[in-house]
Amino acid sequence: MTATAAPNGPHGPLHVALIMDGNGRWAEGRGLPRAMGHREGVQALKRTVQAAPDFGIGCLTVFGFSTENWRRPAEEVSDLMGLVRSYVASDLNRLAREGVRVRVLGRRIGLPSDIAEIIERAERTTAHNDRFLLQVAFNYGGRADLVDAAQAYVDRLLAGQARGPLDEEQFEVGLSTAGAPPVDMIVRTSGEQRLSNFLLWEAAYAELVFQNVLWPDYGPKALGEAVAMFHGRDRRFGGLVAQPVLATG
Repeated sequence: MTATAAPNGPHGPLHVALIMDGNGRWAEGRGLPRAMGHREGVQALKRTVQAAPDFGIGCLTVFGFSTENWRRPAEEVSDLMGLVRSYVASDLNRLAREGVRVRVLGRRIGLPSDIAEIIERAERTTAHNDRFLLQVAFNYGGRADLVDAAQAYVDRLLAGQARGPLDEEQFEVGLSTAGAPPVDMIVRTSGEQRLSNFLLWEAAYAELVFQNVLWPDYGPKALGEAVAMFHGRDRRFGGLVAQPVLATG
């Protein structure tokens, strides 16, 4: 498959999730500050979002900042927050113009007030777009999201808005990804092979692809290779592939 090829038929991947890993190692390998790796990572994100529809992808979910990232040095956290500000300032109008809806996953409590305002503005400005869905997991953790979904169900139950027993459908209503298509493929860059607390519920039947490319080097070619790997997989969703019936003479 070439970097601009369309997907093989109607079977996806419609929804791709990306763990954008390797910014720091990219910078360190070039003798640069880690901040430069994060800045180049933003450019990789722009390239990837622009290329995604060419592969039939209608929803892209990217892991921008985890609940655990607050433990990083204060200078690095501050730089990451600055990148959020600059990314929205430089790209929000283009995303809105091109029909991209921006949705931010994760907890809003505790965010710097200007970051919370930027998130709200990005969602409000693009709320009516339906050509492409970009979900940014920010201050997000898979375990925290599961806890929040359980608490949301308890709150609905106490308010008389839900009835027990709890089932998967009712539980999913409380997830931050509620309403998005099921995740078809989760891609992690940089060669690491773990989910790192990302989309734990949604990963149940997602295809996992690990690519040995640092995130700042990512773009259409690497995305096309991931899509090609997806189409080489045998997706069973817990079942068995139907076996051909042998003719008898």
